[in-house]
Amino acid sequence: MQFGVSTFLWKSPFTSHSFDLVKKIKGMGFDIIEIAVEKEELIDWPKLKELVRESGLQVTISGAFGAERDISSDDPLIRKNGLKYITNCIKLAHDMGSPIFGGPVYSAVGKTRFITEEQKKRERGWCIENLVEVGKIAEDYGIFVGVEPLNRFETDMINTADQAISLVTEVASPNIKIQLDTFHCNIEEKSIPDAIRKIGKDRLCHIQANESDRGTPGTGNLDWVGIKRALTEIGYDKAIVIETFGEVSEEIARAASIWRPLANSSDELAVEGLAFYKALFS
Repeated sequence: MQFGVSTFLWKSPFTSHSFDLVKKIKGMGFDIIEIAVEKEELIDWPKLKELVRESGLQVTISGAFGAERDISSDDPLIRKNGLKYITNCIKLAHDMGSPIFGGPVYSAVGKTRFITEEQKKRERGWCIENLVEVGKIAEDYGIFVGVEPLNRFETDMINTADQAISLVTEVASPNIKIQLDTFHCNIEEKSIPDAIRKIGKDRLCHIQANESDRGTPGTGNLDWVGIKRALTEIGYDKAIVIETFGEVSEEIARAASIWRPLANSSDELAVEGLAFYKALFS
């Protein structure tokens, strides 16, 4: 198992001025830096690639899906922009050596409405149409795209493992898989271990192992022992990543409803969270 932490814990958006995080994250003992791509143009990617290579860290790439990046939007220009963003992130993942690009790729975060069944079908149709294309692009670049279910307060489209399985089954691309965030699972699943078993090794490409309150892993009410047991049973041996939020931008605060500090400091959350991971998965 390899342990990582998202740049979201310290910076939003992550930019070239945030590159000191590479040395910090390596010094804390992590294996992986998860780079959240909010504004790709603010990052000097060749320089970042050099710094990461020198540090010995591995990379995973995650997305940020605002209203303008919604591949299920009823606006064709927004759908086109969402596909372009996902495509660019797949290319960045390939260039940076990340095996995955993950996030709520199917819609915009914060899109929560009561809509008709007809509208749901239309939006799902647009989503699948675009994800089929994404699957082809991901296959060309050797990247797995992780479809991440979010809780009901952040999306009305994919909340559960069952819904994610249904979506990726319909898309039917070997490169479209599922990424789980245990914070969301804690709200939506009857049992997180059972959800992990149901998804299985072949479909599960990434885990963001976050606490029930998005605070320090190990300090909340998650069934961590059960989660570890389920991951062991299916043979999961990929990344375990902390993704929570420290320096919160206005957009992230609204999308994730982060209104208070989640720990005494981002550094403390990272160090103590990594220690918990290592003790749990040892």
